[in-house]
Amino acid sequence: MSPADDRRDPSGRQRGAARAQGRTQRSASAPSQRRRGSDPARTAAYDVLRAVDGSDAYANLVLPPLLRERRITGRDAAFATELAYGTLRLRGRYDAIIALAADREVGSIDAPALDVLRLGVHQLLGMRVPAHAAVSETVGLAREQLGTGPSQFVNAVLRTVGRSDESDWEQRIAQSAGDDEVARLAVLQSHPVWVVRALREALVGNGRSADEIGALLAADNVAPRVTLVARPGLATSDEIVGDAGDGVGTVGGLAPTAVVLSGGDPAALPSVRDGRAGVQDEGSQLVTLALTSAPLEGPDARWLDLCAGPGGKAALLAAVAGERGARIVANEVQPHRTRLVEQALRAVPADAVEDVRTGDGRTVGTDEPGAYDRVLVDAPCTGLGALRRRPEARWRRTPADLAGLSALQRDLLVSALQAVRVGGVVAYVTCSPHLVETQLVVKDAVRAAGRLGVGTEQVDAPALVRAIAPGRVDLDEARTDVQLWPHVHGTDAMHLTLLRRR
Repeated sequence: MSPADDRRDPSGRQRGAARAQGRTQRSASAPSQRRRGSDPARTAAYDVLRAVDGSDAYANLVLPPLLRERRITGRDAAFATELAYGTLRLRGRYDAIIALAADREVGSIDAPALDVLRLGVHQLLGMRVPAHAAVSETVGLAREQLGTGPSQFVNAVLRTVGRSDESDWEQRIAQSAGDDEVARLAVLQSHPVWVVRALREALVGNGRSADEIGALLAADNVAPRVTLVARPGLATSDEIVGDAGDGVGTVGGLAPTAVVLSGGDPAALPSVRDGRAGVQDEGSQLVTLALTSAPLEGPDARWLDLCAGPGGKAALLAAVAGERGARIVANEVQPHRTRLVEQALRAVPADAVEDVRTGDGRTVGTDEPGAYDRVLVDAPCTGLGALRRRPEARWRRTPADLAGLSALQRDLLVSALQAVRVGGVVAYVTCSPHLVETQLVVKDAVRAAGRLGVGTEQVDAPALVRAIAPGRVDLDEARTDVQLWPHVHGTDAMHLTLLRRR
């Protein structure tokens, strides 16, 4: 990190501005010395929260280009990232605290002011920012963005929050939840009640203890480390570890293609810039590799990624296909996501990619029956298994989403089973562990395919995963599908079912 990038002091404030005016800026100013505005990092975090609330944007898609556009780098970028993502993850907990501190329901607070308050509470309770700096800087942000009146309200609420520590507030909001254990977990671990219930049911349905729910929810609130994939034939994990620098990258423990970074900007690595490597969760890599390692009867020349956007799994599949002399067809229903797939595949040899196209995956089975040897269905889902990476999804999804999504998932899987040839294999993958989106969808799709004359048998996915992973993988011995967990495997909660057409 260059000296120009090292501009944030221990209180979370920018260094250098006061010095440029011939004054010495201290790391801790008195509460009365409030800034009239805010620094770029806090403003960026606020703008991300407003985009998430106002336009249903995803923080991980909004923040990186915003930081680049505003030339926010180094510690400032790290501060803005933790402030935005941490606030989104713990929004439910912070809303409960704000309601008590303001003595009013958060629904009665204007949304922009509420976002400012959330940012302030995260600095007070979730980051190592001294209380006086957290309050004065956040009040400055409120004054800059909302005006004097709202800034006075923000000041009053944050000063109330700052009078108690995190453990005291946790006791108070837990008491406000009453005797309902699910409601208490929901407010303390910042998940909607319906999500807590669904995740607990998913644990039990996959042979784990319901008592793990607390650890699972807590894991959802921990920022994941960046994981890269070394695309076979294009890069090796050892090469990426070397490029990352001493002590920054380590080879993953589950997927042989994975490299876990402890810091740094992955986009700065040559292998990532040119597409020989990419950012991809280790669980996502593992389930993709499981499809490529499933034994086939007959030829193994033509593969299909039915729902290919944004392209991470497609690029891994294509890289493996290229090593084996196979070719991949990448299908995506959204044109803008098709362009992302093309970008992800830019380093893959042209002879390994038959086509990248835009189309409805639900019609491929009838349009091209029995045309493929391997098919991946990375189905659209609620994303409840990737809440570490997309924290806003927990507040955006509702139980009503399940009906439409599960119907789409079933239709896509039926289409894939029609598109694969007899003896070929289909991988059904979701980044949600919800039983409705995983086990129940598979049962419904197998029945529906059977009515169309398409027979199936389930492949032992855990055996393939264990053969791929260098160490022991904690999986339910009684099941033939695979469910990964953040608190157990350190990955997103990826689900994998492998089906062979008979």
